[in-house]
Amino acid sequence: MHRVVITGLGPVSSIGIGVEDFCEAVRMGKSGISRITSFDVSGFERQMAGEVKDFDAGRLVTTVDTGEWGRTSLFAAAAARLAADDAGIEEFGDDGAVVMGTTSGEIQHIVAMTESWHKGGPALPDRQLSAQLPTGRLALAAAQEIGATGEAITFGTACAAGNYALGYAFDLVRSGEAALAVAGGADSVSRFTHAAFHRLGALAKDACRPFDRDRDGMLTAEGGVALVLESLERAQGRGARIYAEVLGYAMTCDAHHPSAPETDSIVRCTRSALKRSGVTPDQVDYICAHGTGTRVNDQVESEAIRRVYGGRVPPVSSLKSMLGHAMGAASGFSAVACALALNRAFIPPTINHRATDPELEGIDIVPDTAREASVRVVQSNAFGFGGNNAIVVLGSPPCAS
Repeated sequence: MHRVVITGLGPVSSIGIGVEDFCEAVRMGKSGISRITSFDVSGFERQMAGEVKDFDAGRLVTTVDTGEWGRTSLFAAAAARLAADDAGIEEFGDDGAVVMGTTSGEIQHIVAMTESWHKGGPALPDRQLSAQLPTGRLALAAAQEIGATGEAITFGTACAAGNYALGYAFDLVRSGEAALAVAGGADSVSRFTHAAFHRLGALAKDACRPFDRDRDGMLTAEGGVALVLESLERAQGRGARIYAEVLGYAMTCDAHHPSAPETDSIVRCTRSALKRSGVTPDQVDYICAHGTGTRVNDQVESEAIRRVYGGRVPPVSSLKSMLGHAMGAASGFSAVACALALNRAFIPPTINHRATDPELEGIDIVPDTAREASVRVVQSNAFGFGGNNAIVVLGSPPCAS
């Protein structure tokens, strides 16, 4: 079994595109939330989301034809290109696998076709949009962009899909089935997703305030994210910069409720992830929470953290306070932030803080301002509809040990 490290990062997000812009935005506590422009929101009471306003795929990708792919697939391809360039790898070839996660794939195409049938009556599906619909194209777009001709797979495990992708890629590299793997996720803001969460009563009015007394919900978001994973010996052999080591991961299924999280299952997932990573709770320096900003999620997640960590709870923060909830890409963004925290010695903040929730006593949410800190082990949480839980544990680069 090989030790697995992260050598490339590729975020395409509402707060920044590329490693340096993304890192600076996280450290500054920048918000990527604005009024939705990708569809008409005049009929919705809640109108905010985390859109990638300045996304120009033609300026980021170098191989795929942008006209042949949907927005979500182009997010995946652009993120893979950024990660490959950041890792200094020109071509992945047969040794490279691509693993992507998503919640809704190219859902905006389904919305467009459905709307046309609603207004104009039944008709044949639009040929171009139909060709771009299969969710497996997310991984395919990324693979074609970076020349990876090994395994390509897309996971659809809702909002935990990014961590599912990371875990699967970790297994491929650790076992030697793949010399390299690109893992991440992608999703797009759409009328369907926005309306669904609106009907659930889960959307915030103007800002996402995870773990805050005044929190009133989540905000949908979009983007693409990719991380390059390779064996430690390969990375050291080519003199690569190493951001972090992937220590392990775990997954559980609540089998409890279609959407509500379940404390016992999250506790079990956390303990399993730590055990498989060879880490004890007292060694964890930071937890990047799922932290959606809904009352139920934050309460359940906080309770699970307290049960595992007892009287020594490490700092906990949520990127969704800045990005919104990027669905299948969300935990990929968290992994990037965790790798940067390890590599550059800081803890990301939870912005939009107003007042501490007394029911979440004992949780340090790193309010509003990033914290300079020596970080050696981090835990990244992801929980999705259907009871899907996936937790990844990262550690400091071996060269820094």
